Parts: sequence; structure tokens; C-alpha cells
Amino acid sequence: MTTRGHIVFVDDEPGLCAAAADWLESSGFTVDTWSDPVQALGGIDPARCDAVLTDLRMPDLPGDRLMAALRERDPDLPVILMSAHADVPVAVAAMRDGAHDFIEKPYMAEYLVAVLDRAVEWRRLRREIAQARAPQTRRDRVEQRLAGRSPAIVQLREAVLQLADVPVDVLLTGEAGSGRETLARLIHDISRRARRPFVALDCTAIPEAALEAELLGHERGALPGTSTERASRFEFANGGTIYLAGIHALSPGLQLRLFRVLQDRAVVRLGGNAPRPVDVRLIASSPEDLAALARQGRFRQDLYFRLASAGLRVPALAERREDIGLLYTQFLHEAATRFRRPVPDPGPAEMEALRARPWPGNLAQLQAVAERHVLGLREDRARAGASADPVPDDSLPLPRRVAEFESRAIAEALARCGGSSAAAAELLGLPRRTLNEKIARYGLRGGEGG
Repeated sequence: MTTRGHIVFVDDEPGLCAAAADWLESSGFTVDTWSDPVQALGGIDPARCDAVLTDLRMPDLPGDRLMAALRERDPDLPVILMSAHADVPVAVAAMRDGAHDFIEKPYMAEYLVAVLDRAVEWRRLRREIAQARAPQTRRDRVEQRLAGRSPAIVQLREAVLQLADVPVDVLLTGEAGSGRETLARLIHDISRRARRPFVALDCTAIPEAALEAELLGHERGALPGTSTERASRFEFANGGTIYLAGIHALSPGLQLRLFRVLQDRAVVRLGGNAPRPVDVRLIASSPEDLAALARQGRFRQDLYFRLASAGLRVPALAERREDIGLLYTQFLHEAATRFRRPVPDPGPAEMEALRARPWPGNLAQLQAVAERHVLGLREDRARAGASADPVPDDSLPLPRRVAEFESRAIAEALARCGGSSAAAAELLGLPRRTLNEKIARYGLRGGEGG
């Protein structure tokens, strides 16, 4: 929900893990907990966390050995060791071996937060240094993270580069799984706000009362059962970016309050009267057609028009079939690195079959298929043929269903004919010129051999 810092907490006492997670999450951190250090070693992805906090004395895998294994994978990962034993020599040895810090149990919760804030800031500084040393321009970074050669993606990359440093809120639309949050993070990361927080909130996943408190914060005693104040997500994101996914799910009342925050650039917490100025860029997203909802009176027109002035549409995977091979290869490499497995080498026939699939789940579905491939769980589509395809989506318009069936049939024919468009044309009973036009239209590739 927030990137004040992504923390991994490892302790063989599940109760302590739960208590630490509650406190740290209420303080604005994202927390993953592990009570089995061996499982933690296999499950932690250093690239996706800002700091690891681990107990020193654990069965099977002590904290100092866990630290050594993690730092071997990422030397810049801050690892903080904890111990219930006031053992100064152990602390000194741990710091010498690369521990970022050492905390003695029992610890004060506020002290723990302060230590983690320092670790997260150090982690971000190391990332910035590495980024500055990397021989990449801003355009290189955008092309790497928004890969593809389809016209829709080329146009989207140019729009991202133009909007990155413009002080305007942004609305992202597109189908589920198309990569709206990834695009939001990219806009933040290449902007002048990159050194400040990126705070994400899914408006569809939280009940309205809780969402209002998360979004706007509350003063002490403003809500039943609360005796402490809570900062709003806008305050957490001050100087940076707040990303609201599923903005169409906001109630009319919350839409009005959000509009006022954007208009005044200030938040009034629940139960309070004083506006708290915030310097935040909002990036909102929705798979719904907000323009249609606004016309129907189901979404505030003033809020829609405020966001739509800098609207970007993320294309569905079916609209960028020529990018599927590149994206699939990227996902294979990422999964192989994460699972520490060899990188598979898909053949031309498999790539053609992938381009022909309908992909209702978009990038998320393609990534899942790549991960299954790396893990050895993939289906053998060369033998499974058309029966392995998902059930057609009857909710799609008829022309799109026909196009998906046609592109799949052409890809299967090309695969059976070893990529020869001449042989595939004969197999399908089509003139070769007609088939080549369809291959170009669907982003498929056919050979010229007979």
C-alpha cells in the first residue's frame, strides 16, 4: 500500500512476526514476514525489498548465515540483525560481516521504525548511485521498461517522456493486466519526484469507510475504537506520487473530497478542520470507461475532466502482437533469475503460437505462462494444438472473436509448416498474397520458403 519501505521480517516466533507486521504496516511500510528462515531464503527477492530484518538465533538457519546468503545475491541489501541476548561481540562480528545494524530485543517500536527508515534511505541512495553510473539516458530507461515496437507502444513511450516532468495529474485506462501500475511507476521513476515516495492504493480492495481513512487520514479519536491519529496517504506521498488504482470504485462523497484535495493541494483529515498542504502528483487508473460513467452520472464530471486532460491508454496485449515475443523473452529471463533456473529457449513455432493466443489476461497472463515455462509446468502447445487454448470469451465483439480465431489458425498452420507461408497458404486454402497480408495484420511472421 505504501513504499515508505518494503521490509522483510524473519523470526521463528510467528506471534512476533504478526505483531511487527501490524506495527510496521500502520507506520506506512509494506511488510512480508517469514517464520521459517529456510523458506525465507528461497522466497526473498532482494530486488523487490528495501531492507531485511532477521532474528540472529533461529533453528536450521541462523540470521547471520541468512544475511550472508542474501548479501551474496545483492551486496547492497541492508540486513538488520536482532538478538534477545545482549552479546556485544556478536554485534561487532555481525557489523564486520556486513550487517547494516544490530537491534537488541526487546526493542522499542519507535526505535525499530527509525532504524528501518535509515536503512531504506541508504538503500535508495545506493540505487540512485547505481542508476547514475549506468550508461542509460531517460529514453533508454523508458524503452527498457516499456518494451516493444508496436505503434501503440512507441506512441505511449513518447507521451510518457513528454508528461514525466509536467506538473499535471494523469489518468491511465486499459484492460485488467495490461500494466497500468507498471506504467505509473515508470512515470514516477523518470520524473523529478523519483527520490520521493510512490504510494499505491487499490480503491476496489478496501471497504469505503476504511478507504476514506486511508486516503484522508484521521485525527485522534475521530473514528470509533481509535486513540491515535493517522496521516493520510497523500501526506505519506508528499513530494512524490500517489497511485490510485480502480478510481471508478470511489463513492460520490469520496470523489468530491478527492477533487477538493486536487484543487486545493491540501488534505483535511477526518475529524479535523486544518488543511494540510501536500505536494503530490496523482496518477489514477481504471479499466472502466470513465467518460461513459461521467455521462451516466456515475462519476463526477469535474473530477473526470481534471484527470482526463493528461489521459493515457495502455493497449491490450492483443493490440500489440508484434511485441509478444520480446515481452515473453523478458519474462523468461526475469523468472529464471528469480527462481534460479536456466533460461528456456522457445522455438519459432512456440512463439508463433503465443502470438496467436487471445490473451484476455494481458501482460499478467503472459508473465504467468513464462513463469510456468521456467518452472517446467508449461503445456506443450505444439502437441496440444487448439484444444489447449482458453475458452473463447463470448463477451467480446464478434469481429474480435473472428480475428482471434483467424490469427490462431494461421499461427498453427505456420507452425505445422515450419514457418513457410507458401505451404501454410496451401494448407489453409488461401492465396499466398492474402495470407501474407493477414500475417502482417496480426503481427505473425512467416518464412518465404516453399
